[in-house]
Amino acid sequence: MSSLLIRRTLVEGKEQDILIQGNRIAKIAPHIAVEGFTQEIDGHDLIAVPGMANTHTHAAMTLFRGYGDDLPLFTWLNDYIWPVEAHMTEEDVYWGVRLACLEMARTGTTCFLDMYSFPLATAQAIEDSGMRGVVSYTLFDRGEEKRAREDRENCYRYLKEFERFSQRVVYSIGPHAIYTVSGKQLRFCKDFAEENGVVVHLHLSETQKEVDDALKEYGKRPALYLEDLGALSKHFVLAHSLYLSDEELQVIAASGAACVHNPASNMKLASGAGFRFEDMKRLGIPVGIGTDGCSSSNNLDMFIAMRMAALLGKVSFKDPTVFSAKEVYSAATSAGYQILGIDGGRLEEGALADLCLLRSKTPIMTPCHNLVSNLVYSADGSVVDTTIVDGKVIMLHGCIEGEEEVLEKTAERAYNLIGKYGIR
Repeated sequence: MSSLLIRRTLVEGKEQDILIQGNRIAKIAPHIAVEGFTQEIDGHDLIAVPGMANTHTHAAMTLFRGYGDDLPLFTWLNDYIWPVEAHMTEEDVYWGVRLACLEMARTGTTCFLDMYSFPLATAQAIEDSGMRGVVSYTLFDRGEEKRAREDRENCYRYLKEFERFSQRVVYSIGPHAIYTVSGKQLRFCKDFAEENGVVVHLHLSETQKEVDDALKEYGKRPALYLEDLGALSKHFVLAHSLYLSDEELQVIAASGAACVHNPASNMKLASGAGFRFEDMKRLGIPVGIGTDGCSSSNNLDMFIAMRMAALLGKVSFKDPTVFSAKEVYSAATSAGYQILGIDGGRLEEGALADLCLLRSKTPIMTPCHNLVSNLVYSADGSVVDTTIVDGKVIMLHGCIEGEEEVLEKTAERAYNLIGKYGIR
């Protein structure tokens, strides 16, 4: 079994050693006497923290960073994004995800929930990068029975095909939204998840238009429509979850489903600001933080996402006490991992060894009266020195093997796609 010893790092303000054996944190103590470890890191002047979980993104959309900015959501999707995505290949997705993994490793994220096309390409990119990811096969039938049948068959096919990947790569399913997936298919997703124990990744109540359209077409708000279908359960992760009524919150709480706040894309696309975190907390609804994709948020830095979530919450509800740093940090770490059903996001003995070492001697971390406050309100991804996933070092003192190749190949594919099929 491989072992990694981190010497003299700061854990909750105290200098400690951390012993990692295999893919678990074996021991945290002031001085660990052990022989035969595989690798040693000097953690002096570095702060050990759990890795973060980005619980809603579209990783391959790094290829669209800076393309189609400053547009309404449905103009952006229908005119700019979907026409280009129709021409993407598995290779495009692979390199877009490799770039996303590179960015996330550099900025403190160790696990993420993804929804996109070509799930095997996404899975292979995660495998090759050393990251941990939950990969959703996207269902998108628009009420067409032929496509719906193909999607149902593919859910089972990909479940089997994902067996070839390591346990860092987890399979899930992703019905895109209630306006792109039929009611029958949404019920299938719930049944499939219960049968196979997988996450169901769904956009829900992202815009007022979605709510208005649901009322017009189904006579019910989105979450109540799901309840009426019998298509909501503890396996569901509901991205955005902005326009939820009191009754909808009660329904979500009773189902055990989780909600994910995506403050950057919600603001950039002007989707809305009223994410009801305090009400969700009161009802026991698990809440995670996501960046969304790089076309709608432009970066995958969870430090920035945390800060936006905290500040947007305070100004939205005109209350400086809501969305506290402690609560937002928990949503980005331990709660995020729990939502994905993965035993990490905690710097504790026995937990998965997904963690980061942060530079303490930087202007934005000095002084450090309160570490969590600094992480949420001050820091950004530049403070990350070393990233460890599943007990393996994937970035050491700012160096990631193969970074230049990823940057070169991703840029080439991005320029080619937009040059041929995009709007200038």
